[in-house]
Amino acid sequence: MRILHTSDWHIGRTFHGSSTMDALAEVLDALTAQVREHAVDVVIVAGDVFDSATPAGAAYTLLSDALVSLHDAGARVVVTSGNHDSAARLGFQARLLRDGIHVLTDPLAIGDPVTIDDEHGPVRFYGIPYLEPAIVRQHWNDVEMRTQAQTLAHAMDLVRAGMTENPGRSIAIAHCFAAGVDATMGLEREVRQGGLDVVPLAVFDGPDYVALGHIHGRQRVSERVRYSGAPLHYSFGEQSKPRGSWLVDLDADGLADVRWLELPVPRRLVTLTGTIDEILSAENVAAHADDWVCAVYTDALAQTEPMRRLRESYPYCAMVQHRPDVAEETVERSYADRLRGAVTDTERIEAFLEHVRSGHGPTERERELIREVLDDRVRADALI
Repeated sequence: MRILHTSDWHIGRTFHGSSTMDALAEVLDALTAQVREHAVDVVIVAGDVFDSATPAGAAYTLLSDALVSLHDAGARVVVTSGNHDSAARLGFQARLLRDGIHVLTDPLAIGDPVTIDDEHGPVRFYGIPYLEPAIVRQHWNDVEMRTQAQTLAHAMDLVRAGMTENPGRSIAIAHCFAAGVDATMGLEREVRQGGLDVVPLAVFDGPDYVALGHIHGRQRVSERVRYSGAPLHYSFGEQSKPRGSWLVDLDADGLADVRWLELPVPRRLVTLTGTIDEILSAENVAAHADDWVCAVYTDALAQTEPMRRLRESYPYCAMVQHRPDVAEETVERSYADRLRGAVTDTERIEAFLEHVRSGHGPTERERELIREVLDDRVRADALI
């Protein structure tokens, strides 16, 4: 059996205020083409299908089109819900879907597999929807569920019980933050930084393959436990991470092979760093005019309307940051250090400007304005 593992579609998410629907539709069309090209039997979507618990109508349309296209390409589809999804909204039409499209959102059905046969016999697919401990502990009052680790451990116990009742090869699908994940690989924005949400790798012992979602960069946690990441770049922090899915082959004995299939990137993301003039150089504009741009300009002083200037050359400039180049010893000086020795009002103002501008004091024109304002104040005080 050949399985395509994908996740974190986030249908409806915007990128710095711009819709990603058309770009995602393009990528999902490419995913469907891969299903045909590689004769994929089953497509797994491991959670965060939508970006919101209350998706707009267009998001439902895109999802329906994608699921039907994957099915028409010859694949069965198994979908689980993630932390961004409303399990009720995602799962409400599960019984109405055509044969071969399975939407698994019910925590009480974790131990009941979707069974799909190949020439070697049955393969059991166990879908674990995203489980928020405070919400699902009502279903299992005799089990302690304060953390994701405890909750997923119980869910996997249910999976292993199902495996005992239904012998054969098995696949588990979950949406969580597993121990061993590289934190630079595109963590989902709501993942907490403490240890409560980290699920030990040993929790996933048992199935032949575990398809995970929740982080946006591909990750090989172990040979049989992997994240596929998101099909689109949803932040500049993800720009260097490849987009794609895992192609998983099962033989008669279980996991046989896993390889990566690249997906197209509709519009590249790039971070340009330098002075405004360097960023706006002809060479940079020629290379990146059609890219999503994050501009980090290093001029000593903040520029006037930098976004407007940049968008004249980069129509898809989405973010501007001012990060002036300063000497390390200058940055480390405290405000108190700068004020020490300042006697006049002019010196105090200059010390303040140096502090808020990371070491850069007033320009000559600003010094003139400071002197004029202080002189006006002196004259006004003299008239009182």
